[in-house]
Amino acid sequence: MPHYKIAIIGAGPAGYFTAQALQNSQSNELSFSIDMFERLPTMWGLVRSGVAPDHPKIKSVSKVFEKVASEPNFRLFGNVEVGSDLDIEEICPRYDAVVMCTGSNLGKKLGIPGEDLPGSISAAEFVPWYNGHPDYVGVEVPLDGDTAVIIGAGNVAMDCARMLALEPSELDVTDTAEHALKALHASKIRKVYIMGRRGVEHAAFTAPELRELPKLEHTDVIIDNEAVQSANQRASAAGEIDKQLASNLEAWRLIAENPQSGHERVMEFRFLSTPKEIKGEGKVEEIVFGVNGIKDGKVVDTGETYSVKTNLVISAIGYHALPIKGISFRDGKVENDNGRVLGTNIYTVGWAKRGPSGVIGTNKSDASDVVKLLIEDLSPEPKNGGDITVVLPQAKSIIDQVAWSKINTAEVAAGEALGKPRLKEVDKEKLISLGQ
Repeated sequence: MPHYKIAIIGAGPAGYFTAQALQNSQSNELSFSIDMFERLPTMWGLVRSGVAPDHPKIKSVSKVFEKVASEPNFRLFGNVEVGSDLDIEEICPRYDAVVMCTGSNLGKKLGIPGEDLPGSISAAEFVPWYNGHPDYVGVEVPLDGDTAVIIGAGNVAMDCARMLALEPSELDVTDTAEHALKALHASKIRKVYIMGRRGVEHAAFTAPELRELPKLEHTDVIIDNEAVQSANQRASAAGEIDKQLASNLEAWRLIAENPQSGHERVMEFRFLSTPKEIKGEGKVEEIVFGVNGIKDGKVVDTGETYSVKTNLVISAIGYHALPIKGISFRDGKVENDNGRVLGTNIYTVGWAKRGPSGVIGTNKSDASDVVKLLIEDLSPEPKNGGDITVVLPQAKSIIDQVAWSKINTAEVAAGEALGKPRLKEVDKEKLISLGQ
């Protein structure tokens, strides 16, 4: 029976679902050894550092990841960065296939004047900051003003807005990073705007996220009823409304009609608004928006503008991948054809393959599809390129599955004492010591 060695680069949802798909593909005629590499001492990718702390149910998928990692054919190499500690040229000859599951972790730019002023940050910085990613602990998030502006119309923008608009005590029982929780308790922000360039009907929020908003206990959520009605009219005029859009429009109607409770904290949606310029002397003080209209189904600039006084602007308009030495990237993704990196034994799954789209579960079907291609491409004779451990840097503290289990157990135990699901450690050296 041929036995193939597969390397997976990245220990997030795409990586674990790829490992699961390989394990599920094993038979009497085919088996695999799987080595997973992760540059951080912590695993699970966006499940740990992307999912909002007030959505703990989504994080339960980590149980699936741990089951995958418990299989005897699986090895973990955490705290090992491909392109730095190990070159891709050292990895490829030792494996029958290499799967890049490195995600997208750089925020796309707005491309407007003033974007680089202090106080203008990306969701790609803000989200890992409040989620305890070791690389983002030092991000400066000014919370001393009363207003924040989030630019974007997807679930990431919604997460950012909720984290700023919630009464911070609601986060005390979550795994929000301690430094962020302390800052949010001291925050003076009481008004959070979420701005979308297009109409309500074009927003990429999902209906379950929208339906949660009227249930917020300490925050009023506002959208102009006329904007919702206009979106309904435009959607109807364009033809039959699909099921997903109909569900979203109904959720918007419920938000618009939900009576305001006079809460101090407010989250307000504004659409047909394009950011034009961020103004301020040495820091963000104001953001200017162009007012859009919709003509023949297309968004057009009316020439009108308005501005919002704010000290904090967070752009949540998408992500692109951080380049890795030895891998070709295009348009913020690994250059690929349906997951194959042509001319190599390299494949890609997840955001690194398709860009930042879909939910965590989307990576499961994506992994399954790519693994089918990978198996089709396997040569009849497996490689015998030697074990990767001979080229691993000797001075590195490798986080294997045993070490990661120790880190995970320590965080959960520390959290239980405080009534939280876990207390995240954010210092890399301390994380490594927890695993020893």
